Amino acid sequence: MKKFKLFFLAVSLLTLVCGILLSSCRAGKPQYADRNIARVVRRDFTPKSVLATGVVKAQVGAEVRVGSRVSGKVERVFTGIGDKLNKGDPIAQLEKDDLEALMAQRRAEWGMARGRLSSLESLFPKEVEKAEADVDKWQATVTLAEKDLERTADLVKEDLSSEQELDQAKEQLAVAEAELVTAVKTLELVNTQYTEDIKLAQLEVESTMAALANARAELAFTTIVAPITGVVASIETQEGETVAAGMNAPTFLTIIDLERLQVDAYVDEVDIGKIEPGQQAVFTVDAFPAREIEGKVEAIYPKAVILENVVYYDVVIEITQPYQGLLRPEMTASVTIFQEERKDVLVIPLKAVKREGGRNVVYLLNDGVPEQREIKVGWQDGRWIEIVSGLEEGQLLLTETPAAVREGS
Repeated sequence: MKKFKLFFLAVSLLTLVCGILLSSCRAGKPQYADRNIARVVRRDFTPKSVLATGVVKAQVGAEVRVGSRVSGKVERVFTGIGDKLNKGDPIAQLEKDDLEALMAQRRAEWGMARGRLSSLESLFPKEVEKAEADVDKWQATVTLAEKDLERTADLVKEDLSSEQELDQAKEQLAVAEAELVTAVKTLELVNTQYTEDIKLAQLEVESTMAALANARAELAFTTIVAPITGVVASIETQEGETVAAGMNAPTFLTIIDLERLQVDAYVDEVDIGKIEPGQQAVFTVDAFPAREIEGKVEAIYPKAVILENVVYYDVVIEITQPYQGLLRPEMTASVTIFQEERKDVLVIPLKAVKREGGRNVVYLLNDGVPEQREIKVGWQDGRWIEIVSGLEEGQLLLTETPAAVREGS
């Protein structure tokens, strides 16, 4: 009986000591319920989609407003709204009588300029030849006069000739030398004039040729042709009307290439961060609601579009499957843009991320003690959010702040 009492006393003392130690441990480390603790895990992000409303539009260069480059009355219109045109097909014809007369005048001016050039090229060589002959003539006269002067001087020394004859010989030599100088200068002048006149004549030919080419081009502009292949969308000018070409060419008609269309989807600013070029997309139009047409994100315009105080961004969807006969510009499109699937992503519950001091933080449990840790987040998938940096797989953290989940609070 005494041993039993001693055993009972020892058990009681041991229980009391364990209780004290347990209370001490609980007083040193806070305890949290399992429902308030989450683990950093890896999982796959399923593809998500962004919905947007868009408009079917022509690509850049697929819609052309055709104008007239010359003024005049419209004599004929060869096409109508909805007609299909190939590049180079005639659209309309303007009156051209005055331009034909101008072209004939320019052709005549060009012919006259060519005639003057041809005349100069044939005349001036003869003038040069004549000037050279004069130089040769007076050179020979100077040589003869020098010999006569020399003979007369010898005769005067022998008293066979008079001083008067010697003076005459000197005068003849001086006259011949003066004429030679004049002939040389005339030859130089003829050569210079020939070169300059030929240059001026050539420039005149080129100028009249350019004027003729301009007149020919203006005459060609009286026939308006299609600059692209497409469909006539509208006609602003009819037969009998007069078009006046000024700084801006008046619009005659509009052509749209229906094989070069795109969709401009207006994505809310909340979702624009999820959109990247290359993502797949589908869309439907009200005319064919049961038919989905495939496409992909081609570009994102940087400038925002504000509609009813809501900020949107224009996302260009390239159409990647045949759509001929289905789409028209300005059709309303319901667009779905798919995000890429993310596999084996490090994630935590979204509610575990807190925003404090402009940073994303979590409360990491380090040996049962919460420790604030800054993290960098990525994509969000429902109640999960991707962790880019700051945590490792398997770590435990609180889903709320320590003050909110501590036992007994």
